[in-house]
Amino acid sequence: MDQESVVYGCIKDINVDPVSQEGQTRQRTNFSAMKTLPTKDDFPIISRDMFAVTDNDETTGSTEVMHFGACYKSIEYEWERWLAEFESLLRQMYWVSATVHLETELSGTHTFTWESQRMYHEPFSGDMAVRCEWSQETLAC
Repeated sequence: MDQESVVYGCIKDINVDPVSQEGQTRQRTNFSAMKTLPTKDDFPIISRDMFAVTDNDETTGSTEVMHFGACYKSIEYEWERWLAEFESLLRQMYWVSATVHLETELSGTHTFTWESQRMYHEPFSGDMAVRCEWSQETLAC
């Protein structure tokens, strides 16, 4: 029997006035990158159906949040491929940081964090850095 894996997280960008040229460019670019992903009906490893974007207005904070999540069967066996596809998406977007949580039944929880080496990442600029943390719950005897 395959083990269940849950992947969830968010991509954060600075919240620029959506009426400004910069704000429109950032939103259009990020939405376009997510819309180019296949639908879940095609059984891709990452799909556009996983993603949702918070509707920001002037009452919200200064961070634009694009969140995602999906449940898989044993995705950890395809994790290198998942990461490669996620990083390919990130390369096409504006963002400040991205966090992915991988919860597995057998090997605990892994947290992956990407941070721009500048104030924010620009599409296709290549300035990405990733950090991975692993934690596993232990049961008290």
